[in-house]
Amino acid sequence: MPKVGMEDLRRRQLIAATITSIHEEGFANATISRISRNAGLSGGIVAHYFEDKAGLLAATMRSLAQDLLQETLRHLSAAETPRQRIDAVIAANFSDDQMDPETVSAWLAFWSEARYAPALWRIQKINERRMLSNLGHAFKQLLPAEEARTAAAGLAAMIEGLWLRCALSSGPLTMDQARLIARDYVDRLLETPLLESK
Repeated sequence: MPKVGMEDLRRRQLIAATITSIHEEGFANATISRISRNAGLSGGIVAHYFEDKAGLLAATMRSLAQDLLQETLRHLSAAETPRQRIDAVIAANFSDDQMDPETVSAWLAFWSEARYAPALWRIQKINERRMLSNLGHAFKQLLPAEEARTAAAGLAAMIEGLWLRCALSSGPLTMDQARLIARDYVDRLLETPLLESK
């Protein structure tokens, strides 16, 4: 009889090993054999917990999305004003955890593969809707409804673009600069620089 919590532990081991394998060997070369070896487990256990490689990849992307959600909620919990809630979403996306090299490699791989894999595409769409929902809710308290929707969509696109620039280059754009650029964009949208965050 398996020990209590062992299934969850092994699932997390395999997901962590998948992220490491993608980072070290690339998406196509992250085979079940290499992933299970990185996890210190037998290859057959992947089928037991995830059915197949596609199931493991989907679980890994869901785990990354859940980590981003928790990071966003952590930042949002300290926000008291609509402007601070917008800044919280920006901060969460450019947090140290989200810019960790292995996490970056995994996100880049999943973004490129999502359009070809329905399960990954669904996770990506959910992730995008969460960001738009959080930004839209905050902007609606600062701008008319139509402007708020446009502002939320624009900032979400800017966050993703800046994140991609940071992820693909060791310079000249840094995380701190990306955060400042995104916040400056919000200032310009609201035409009241930092008013809500003071």
